[in-house]
Amino acid sequence: RVVSDTVPLCSGVGLALCQRLLEEDGRIHLCIACRNAQKNEDTRDLLLASHPAAQVSTVEVDLGNLASVLRVARELRCRFQRLDFVYLNAGIMPNPHVNFKALWHGLLTGKVLHMLTTAEGIMTQTDRLNGDGLQEVFATNLFGHFMLVRQLESLLCSNEKPARLIWTSSSNARESAFSLSDFQHAKGQESYSSSKYATDLTSVALNRKFNKQGLYSSVVCPGLVMSNMTYRILPAFLWKLLMPIMWLIRFFARTYTLTPYNGAEAHVWLFKQKPEYLDPLVKYHSCTSGLGKSYVEPRKMDVDEEIAEKFYQKLLELEKQTLERYSDLLD
Repeated sequence: RVVSDTVPLCSGVGLALCQRLLEEDGRIHLCIACRNAQKNEDTRDLLLASHPAAQVSTVEVDLGNLASVLRVARELRCRFQRLDFVYLNAGIMPNPHVNFKALWHGLLTGKVLHMLTTAEGIMTQTDRLNGDGLQEVFATNLFGHFMLVRQLESLLCSNEKPARLIWTSSSNARESAFSLSDFQHAKGQESYSSSKYATDLTSVALNRKFNKQGLYSSVVCPGLVMSNMTYRILPAFLWKLLMPIMWLIRFFARTYTLTPYNGAEAHVWLFKQKPEYLDPLVKYHSCTSGLGKSYVEPRKMDVDEEIAEKFYQKLLELEKQTLERYSDLLD
């Protein structure tokens, strides 16, 4: 069984997921993908140190660079005959800013717990264009993954055995941050939230298109995990002050998974499920009790299937433009 993992694997949920997958089934061939070749190899060495008999290979890819995506897809088609699981976990949140005024207002109005668990109203980002002329967050968090999936259809679509796409979304994925007319979120300041809602829409559309061909898509939320991305939101000294409070909040907010191991709970749970019995309109949340017990909580997504279809068509149009531009990288 080949599991492809498009994640920044030096730390965080990506590394924890790989470790937990090998604990679940040491027979899998795990192919890890990262944009930094040295970190890729370091991650492989770390995994083999604890699982010396494991099959672990690597590929180098930058999901925010479409030429890189097309190259790695071609490489994977040469190396493998099929993929059973593709975990789509890479993501960025550039220049995050906390609105302390909004946070204080939430405290006064009793909405602070909701704001702390979803980041609604308190988190903004400053996006920019990448080398392909796309909004960087949209390209990295969604479109690069979408292009990769489309290029790997021959390895994923088979009626013999189901294949799985498992996308890492967020509780911060909100319809209010997304606009079909500005799906790259060039005009707003919540690019991360928009990209994660776009992820939910994409998963719903892919299921409608590909379930009959044996390809199933699911969406997970790892909860609030203390990772490199999280630590960049606030200065280090503030996190030291806040950590005891965050452990306390976990008694009231079960999505405060905090550790990468706990955050990977839903990813691993889906690894063990039969996809044909899963609800395509549900997001699977990693949760942790106040005493540290991890579990998975399914929650219905706030997604309009008609909007999902319209967005999917826009992705196909953008894909067509991309393939025309990079025709020399196609087989």
